[in-house]
Amino acid sequence: MTDGAPTGFSSVDPSEVALVAEALDGDAIAAAEVMRRLQDPIYRLALRMTGRPADAEDATQEILLRAFTRLATWRGEAKLLTWAYRIGVNHLLNQRRQSIQEAAQLSLDAFGDALAEGLAADRREPDAELLATEVRLQCSQAMLQCLTREERIAFVLDDVFGVGSADAAWILDLTPAAYRKRLERARKRLRAFLTSNCGHANEQARCRCSRRIAHAVSTGRIDRQRPELATHPIADGGRSAAEAEQQMIALHDAAAVLRVHPDYACPHTKVNAVAGLLKSGQFSLLSGESE
Repeated sequence: MTDGAPTGFSSVDPSEVALVAEALDGDAIAAAEVMRRLQDPIYRLALRMTGRPADAEDATQEILLRAFTRLATWRGEAKLLTWAYRIGVNHLLNQRRQSIQEAAQLSLDAFGDALAEGLAADRREPDAELLATEVRLQCSQAMLQCLTREERIAFVLDDVFGVGSADAAWILDLTPAAYRKRLERARKRLRAFLTSNCGHANEQARCRCSRRIAHAVSTGRIDRQRPELATHPIADGGRSAAEAEQQMIALHDAAAVLRVHPDYACPHTKVNAVAGLLKSGQFSLLSGESE
């Protein structure tokens, strides 16, 4: 960690510094290891911010390319992943493409009203459990999209990914006080929404994932034949959807509902595409371009 780092800032592992130096010296194995360390966390960040795997894949490719072409600018002021998050956050906050909820300017209140529509009896068919998981994962993605991008990223960094407040404030280029204020605003809004609407956060709330299946299928929000998130590949050693759900049930609080997603793996096609572009010579690891 460099001199003058904020109190509570995560220290940098010297072996990480050495790994990056080897990658910059042209070591292909070291470069591949840097890619391996960044790809899945960056993809999960992009997925939470964009709401859809296809959009997250495109954003991840852009972010990884930016990170690799600026690798020479990393000075160990933060952990490598924290530094890459900063690049990713800047891209995700400023990208022009909007999620469905952003384009519709859907508020949490409007989303809550929509959830009250189309509630049916619990589904009992063989695929009901899988489809209920898909509804839950899609719903938690959608409610995040109802926050402003600034609120969303603050909540995702802290309550979903567990990034320390000093690191998160640095990622967002905010003072710790400003970051905490933004985070608390997001927490307050989501807590109120979940307590009023979600049966997983509040047993008295009427919405249940199993009761939303029929409506979600009929409106095309989920695909019965190809559930997108419930069957998404996970990272090696990462939590499955079932394991994430058990953690949610054990904690039974609002933040747990938003953390319920498994540890998604970045699709290999995008990782291979980034690796191919770097090998093409069109992009250089030695770029001195600043953020």
